[in-house]
Amino acid sequence: MRTLILSDIHGNLEALEAVLADAGAHDALWNLGDVVGYGASPNEVVARLRPLAAQNVRGNHDKVCSGIASIAGFNPIAAEAVEWTREQLTPDATEWLRELPAGPISVSGVSLVHGSPMDEDFYIVNIRDAWLPLQGSQQPLTFFGHTHLQGGFGWEEGRWFEVQPRHVRAAEPSAWTLQLEPGRRYLLNPGSVGQPRDMDWRAAYIILDDVAKTVTFHRVPYDVELAQGRILLAGLPEKLAKRLKEGR
Repeated sequence: MRTLILSDIHGNLEALEAVLADAGAHDALWNLGDVVGYGASPNEVVARLRPLAAQNVRGNHDKVCSGIASIAGFNPIAAEAVEWTREQLTPDATEWLRELPAGPISVSGVSLVHGSPMDEDFYIVNIRDAWLPLQGSQQPLTFFGHTHLQGGFGWEEGRWFEVQPRHVRAAEPSAWTLQLEPGRRYLLNPGSVGQPRDMDWRAAYIILDDVAKTVTFHRVPYDVELAQGRILLAGLPEKLAKRLKEGR
């Protein structure tokens, strides 16, 4: 089975379309949350993703933009984007976002969550953050998002390690494959489709092959200028457009 795993689309339709085109044929799509927020195409992204995703977990922006969580704690730019998104979302899209389940959920022996298995809103940025989730995991493989950083962490017989995809830094597609080893536990992040923050502006995603026991980390360029233009024309903060090309 070949599974497309993506996270943090954040209303960026151009990036999502590039990922779907680059990923090719797959048997299932799993979404790790933050479908909306920041980007200027929230309804279009929901409409595109909704019929494709076999599994979903909610993100913090999905909760706040759909009105089931408070905007308190969001920085001013994020809060402004939330208010704009709330005004733009159709009732149907809002209801779909409200019904997204909290993570973690288990699918075919794999765990899916937005933030951390311990707390859906917690950021796993380093080994310290990953230590407790890996210790307590009942699954050998967990996929998470939220940080917008592609990569992850692992554990084997008391040894902790980082997973750092090695991509060619160019304006072209790039892929790096991790062989999953028996006896190891993994916490892996596909990175962000719509707003990467690892200094690589290209949209990020993962392909899981459960027959070959591989996870392939992908980066793909997209029409970032069009996505930026939509943000500016919508009257959203200029910083949200600028950061797309900077990858941070």
